[in-house]
Amino acid sequence: MAAQATQVQRFFNGYKQDMNRTLRDASKPWTKAFDSLEEKTGMDRVNIFVGSVLFCAFYLVFGWCAQLLCNIIGVLYPSYISIHGIESSTKQDDIRWLIYWVTFGIFTVIEFYPNLLTSMIPFYWLLKCTFLIWCMLPTERNGSTIIYHKLVRPYLLKLPNPSTGCPLECQRTTSMD
Repeated sequence: MAAQATQVQRFFNGYKQDMNRTLRDASKPWTKAFDSLEEKTGMDRVNIFVGSVLFCAFYLVFGWCAQLLCNIIGVLYPSYISIHGIESSTKQDDIRWLIYWVTFGIFTVIEFYPNLLTSMIPFYWLLKCTFLIWCMLPTERNGSTIIYHKLVRPYLLKLPNPSTGCPLECQRTTSMD
């Protein structure tokens, strides 16, 4: 039992170090805000971050206008990064955020009947926010990439191209010949 507790503690300490490194990364937009908060409160930025996450989670479950907070989280950071992606010279970040916006748009269409979803699914706004954060994680295989490549792309490749009438899948194979 003590060995398991030590293992769990090592896992959380490693995770805390990773979070601390990410929260102190000078290239990220949140670093200055955390510098200021850390200086004013005297609290470590990881504790401020964890407290903010817990507050948001609690608010998404019990708060008024949880839908608004969830949509702000799902749109604000991706919009900021998308604008920087548009202005950058590399194409990879553009593709990554286009995939996020395609996934976000499809989820928004599916979610058209929010009263039905929110009344049937407990903690809906917390689950949606967790899903959106998973979709925007700064990793190679985040949620939006997985959803796009496993669900959206195979279906879209079978649809006809409006200009040629040929399915995109057919068009790709004939253009490679």
